[in-house]
Amino acid sequence: MPIITNIAAYKFASLTELKPLRDRLIEQCKVWQLKGTILLSTEGINLFVAGGEAEISLLLAELRAIPGLAGLTPKVSESDEQPFQRMLVKIKREIISFGVEGIDPVHAPAPKLSAQELKRWLDEGRAVTLLDTRNDYEIQLGTFHQAVTLDIDHFRQFPEAVRQLPVELKQQPIVMFCTGGIRCEKAGPFMQREGFEQIFQLDGGILKYFEECGSAHYDGDCFVFDKRVGVDPSLHESEAAQCYACQTPLTPEDQRDPRFVEAKSCPYCFRTSEENRARILVERHAALRRISTPLPGSQPYDNPRPLNVSAEFDGHTLLDFLCGVLGQVPREEWEQACQEGRLRKRSSASRRKKQKPGGSLAETDPVVILGAESIVRAGDRLIHLLPGIREPEVNTAIQIVYEDEAIIVVNKPAPLPMHPCGRFSRNTLQYLLGQVYRPQNPRPAHRLDANTTGLVLLSRTKHFAKRLQQQFEPGGPDEIEKGYLARVQGVPLLDHFSCHLPISDEAGRAGSRQIDPEEGLPAHTDFHVVKRFADGTSLLEVLPRTGRTNQIRVHLWSLGYPICGDATYLPDQILGEIQTVPATGPLFCLLAQRIAFTHPLNKERMVFETEQPVWASEQYLTGQQNR
Repeated sequence: MPIITNIAAYKFASLTELKPLRDRLIEQCKVWQLKGTILLSTEGINLFVAGGEAEISLLLAELRAIPGLAGLTPKVSESDEQPFQRMLVKIKREIISFGVEGIDPVHAPAPKLSAQELKRWLDEGRAVTLLDTRNDYEIQLGTFHQAVTLDIDHFRQFPEAVRQLPVELKQQPIVMFCTGGIRCEKAGPFMQREGFEQIFQLDGGILKYFEECGSAHYDGDCFVFDKRVGVDPSLHESEAAQCYACQTPLTPEDQRDPRFVEAKSCPYCFRTSEENRARILVERHAALRRISTPLPGSQPYDNPRPLNVSAEFDGHTLLDFLCGVLGQVPREEWEQACQEGRLRKRSSASRRKKQKPGGSLAETDPVVILGAESIVRAGDRLIHLLPGIREPEVNTAIQIVYEDEAIIVVNKPAPLPMHPCGRFSRNTLQYLLGQVYRPQNPRPAHRLDANTTGLVLLSRTKHFAKRLQQQFEPGGPDEIEKGYLARVQGVPLLDHFSCHLPISDEAGRAGSRQIDPEEGLPAHTDFHVVKRFADGTSLLEVLPRTGRTNQIRVHLWSLGYPICGDATYLPDQILGEIQTVPATGPLFCLLAQRIAFTHPLNKERMVFETEQPVWASEQYLTGQQNR
């Protein structure tokens, strides 16, 4: 059987005439019987192609004749079988999806470090941080010794993950790496822009390191995006496999696990018995108590918060910009922050030279301390440094209602934010569950406001997350159904009514949204009066038909029935200054009571419903809302 030659290559270059180039490459690859994927963009080319050695050489000659691609150098490996099923040539906006404007790997790249040089650094025990920029499922097959990983499942999540790294890393040497190097081409300049001063990218990625250095300082295999699943340090197809049910990469040890059944299940998606499930839930709740006692955000830490200057504030003073975008913070506090040097600016336009290890010079973005009267420009990226912060207290009485190999259903208390945002990073549902389920990072399929209690559906892996997200498309056969209870101020005349008012996409004061008839997003909520109380409040069943931010709260507020205990959407169309109420504040009377969905693995329809809260009773007085 002939040996198949596999190549992986990319090059950032200014390409034009993409459509005729695509048509020509499709025709040629068809003639040469090559299979794989070629991505073309105005920023360059990215490809994974396999076929006969002679035909691969013809393709490379064709590509190198294109202006800008003369130096295209592939990583080469071999396999016994063709790892791709068809040949695709696509035109994309980016050859690697990142989603951050202003990153230019061609004219402003990060310094590269050769595989041999990295090995020498590691052999010498040099103080350096290895940063794995890949997705979490890739890392399961292998990574460098003691590498820092980011718990992401898509490269677009990289920027936010970087902003969560410890501040002290910004002054330390960091070598980032990925499979073949392309992700680091964008990650490096981005990290420089974020203030990391000694950033290097492993030239050629893991595959080039394997080629030149073998397995030194590396554990396991390297995940590849084709039928081979993984390659070992000799660049041969490894014994790694991929679960048929959940698509999780599996090491040989995973495949020896008794829960691995070919084409059916693996240790990550094995269906547990009811007895095991009950035992696991007890262990989960015990772990939650350990992790949240004390609250992880109660220990002080430095938190750099990014601020982006929009065109609206171009040419304004820093102080006017801050008061304009974050008006809930008193002007005096912003003046004090400026005096203490806690407002800073990164500018990729003005670069300075900085000595890097080895004696040569590297370009890095300077960080400038700004004063209150400094002029800001549209596109400026500012840093508001919050030193030694402690996050506000939250309610961590999370109840895990159900879990299996694919999903988790929890009853979220309040106040508890879902995601890192604003004043919260570690005191959040996602952070706490991430600690309990590590190395998995459960992903919420939908969101609840920090002050809203009730049922939340999460997926165990990114593969199940994709299947669940499809159910959030309106009108689909497996559409998710959500039902809420709300106690509102006022007494509606009709037993049944609806609201179709469009809601703004941009956040206002305290993160609020408003009705925007001109540019708002379509929104639809149905309401049913369950009971009218003597104190002038009412209990409503609420069925959101779309999923806009703050949709239920905004629709009820606009109709004149604000939710009892809401500190943002107040009576008489007044907006409050608080987004997340204190843990000791009044009860916020909104509950996600019911959720129905189709299980992403076995396709069974599942329904979960929680009990009515204390505020849904006749005896509860909204004027005495103590917890």
